[in-house]
Amino acid sequence: MNYDKLKNLMEYFVEENYAPGNTIKVYLGKNKVFDYSCGYSDINKKIKMTGDEYFNLYSCSKITTVTAALQLVEKGIIMLNDPLYEYIPEYRDMYVKTSSGDIVKATKDIKVLNLFNMTAGLTYNVDTNGINKAREITQGKMDTDKVVRCIASDPLSFEPGEKFQYSLCHDVLAGLVSIVTGQKFRDYVKQNIFDPLEMYSSTYHLTSKVEKNMAAQYRFVTDSSHAQLDIVSAQKYGNDKNGTFVDVGIKNGHVLGDEYDSGGAGIISDVADYVKLAAALANYGQGLTGERILSPSTVDLMRTNTLDEKQIKTFNWKQLEGYGYGLGVRTMTDRVKGSSLSNIGEFGWGGAAGASVYIDPQIGLAAVYAKHTLNPREEYYQPRIRNVLYSCL
Repeated sequence: MNYDKLKNLMEYFVEENYAPGNTIKVYLGKNKVFDYSCGYSDINKKIKMTGDEYFNLYSCSKITTVTAALQLVEKGIIMLNDPLYEYIPEYRDMYVKTSSGDIVKATKDIKVLNLFNMTAGLTYNVDTNGINKAREITQGKMDTDKVVRCIASDPLSFEPGEKFQYSLCHDVLAGLVSIVTGQKFRDYVKQNIFDPLEMYSSTYHLTSKVEKNMAAQYRFVTDSSHAQLDIVSAQKYGNDKNGTFVDVGIKNGHVLGDEYDSGGAGIISDVADYVKLAAALANYGQGLTGERILSPSTVDLMRTNTLDEKQIKTFNWKQLEGYGYGLGVRTMTDRVKGSSLSNIGEFGWGGAAGASVYIDPQIGLAAVYAKHTLNPREEYYQPRIRNVLYSCL
């Protein structure tokens, strides 16, 4: 196997203004087969990227969250078809805001599955009455359980199950894990995922060590109407290389407070650490340490498309052509439609600052790529990395 094409692609991204610096680690089975970094972790200080830097992983955090929740499915603690209100009573009587602006009672209950596959009717708005109420009652600490309960007071965008909508579903799923286990979500994940896989660099909150070793975080600013910066648009749009990298500091706006463990966007890690989770899933749930975090059948369920014909029409991001959506991850279903060299069932997800995870249990492939640029132009770089990666194998 020769990875020169992948190395050249990463250097091209830096040369052509798609990344100030980027890094990747690739495993096959339990063997690391490629490790490369180029460009800068800090453009202004001319600090070279080494691959040891910490990054805000943003939505790549979702892979950890659904793994944690599926552990509870394996234990019989929760079921995908259970109504969410059985565990969080605040979700018993939900309301929907119609297209005309009316607020009407929902006719369907949110099920646990709706959280996994983004069909619950929630939004990604973090400035709602419910979330502002949580800020008030927690005095800004925003502990996860209280925030999740307050989110229930906001009206849904549509009836549960009606369509796919990227949203705070996985933040609520993290709250569900916390509520049913009686642990802070960060503690549950540390005990059941991070520690067993020896992911000692991964965390949900900034520490002095993390700040010291974090790559500078940029925003790529263009004249395009899609250079905006909410977490959905950051992932969904853009391939223009004409623009400027602007340092925006290392904070993550979706970590709402010191006690908020964001299941959808909260993890800070380095690629060497996070690829351990990807490798565990690529090896059907068994980590590089030999510890098992999920069963093979659960990994297969995670990467099974859950969206029906109506829902899939709203799963329409350009970089997701050819993919369905499983339990919190994209999953390849049509190689021709996706112009994809990957196998059917290859799965993963990306993040708003350019992290991306690629997992394929069929061949034991795990790869984690990262840069640290909001508005990362995911529709451009993500499928190219996938195809070049597979061409190297």
